[in-house]
Amino acid sequence: MRIKGPRLEELKKLQDRLGYRYKDIALLNCALTHSSYANEKGLGKDEYNERLEFLGDAVLEMITSEFLFNEFADCTEGTLTKMRAALVRGKALGQRARELGLGDFLQMGKGEDQNGGRSRISILADTLEAGIGSIYLDGGYAPAREFVLGYLQASARELAEQSLAGDYKTELQETVQASGHNTVEYRLVDQEGPDHDKTFRVRVLIGDRVYGEGTGKSKKEAEQNAAQKALERLEG
Repeated sequence: MRIKGPRLEELKKLQDRLGYRYKDIALLNCALTHSSYANEKGLGKDEYNERLEFLGDAVLEMITSEFLFNEFADCTEGTLTKMRAALVRGKALGQRARELGLGDFLQMGKGEDQNGGRSRISILADTLEAGIGSIYLDGGYAPAREFVLGYLQASARELAEQSLAGDYKTELQETVQASGHNTVEYRLVDQEGPDHDKTFRVRVLIGDRVYGEGTGKSKKEAEQNAAQKALERLEG
């Protein structure tokens, strides 16, 4: 489909915002075309974004998995899976789509538009995935990866700082319960230094056996590090 007139100018403006220049800008137009618009206009399945969304979802998962695997080499498979799920969930994608203003460029049916579809998180998330799919089709894996990592890196590191510390204890508890073992117990075995700069040492026991030991500037941090060591032992 040839794009021309005001719509072409809109798409050129958006591609500058995306940081990617299309060889075939019709792919971007397709990524921004909702099924409700296609139904109203009688368009074919390759003229609205559901197939691109399907492709973009797979590309996004691959890029995210590759990034997390390389960036967080000390994390277990379970932790990486939780991080990936948080990064590719609808809410996170919808927020990024909103930051890019994708809703302003969407083509959708009148009814869907009147019902607030242009700002609905689920629709925005699907549109972003379709956009990733369109970049992949137009330019290949490298530009799709560059686009995704442009926002993913900061999000992943923020996620790691905010929530990874709490994952090891939860993951260990789930692993122990699933295997039918006894409950997990954390024991403070030492603390050193002045009150304003203490270091704590904690051991984690499963049943009556020590499975890991960790240190930290708080008891909580020491427990998380001990739980990580125990998970590595169990998975090794």
